[in-house]
Amino acid sequence: MWRLCGVPYHTYMYQEPFTGATLFSILVAALAPIVIGYIWYHPSIFGARWMRHSRITPELADQAKRRMLLQVSAGFIASIFAACVLYFFGTALGVADVPGAVALALWCWLGFTAPALLGSVIWEQRSLHIYLINASYWLVVLIVMALIVLI
Repeated sequence: MWRLCGVPYHTYMYQEPFTGATLFSILVAALAPIVIGYIWYHPSIFGARWMRHSRITPELADQAKRRMLLQVSAGFIASIFAACVLYFFGTALGVADVPGAVALALWCWLGFTAPALLGSVIWEQRSLHIYLINASYWLVVLIVMALIVLI
């Protein structure tokens, strides 16, 4: 029988059906990046450094505030997709405990998020500081989201 990462292939073919609780957990998990981002990018945490290294002036920040509802809405929709993918990966792999959820989030971050964000440093000559702030934010977000949808 064909195996993927030591798990029989037929295991991947089964997905838990969505329930009301699952949909609720996905919506709650989709709120996590917004809440964590508000804290993470607050000027007293990493926000001031992020703005400085991103070369975002107070004027640019004020202009962005006018589009805040649209930006938060788009981020929320994107986070719904991320939460669904974490849920599908987790159920396909049989993740049902905290260490498994954290490991899944770490592997997703290491395999997808960290390399994708590194492209901005390599190709767009963005600061390594921005990369470290953004990449660590996404690591925390993915761990929290995986814990919400899988535990």
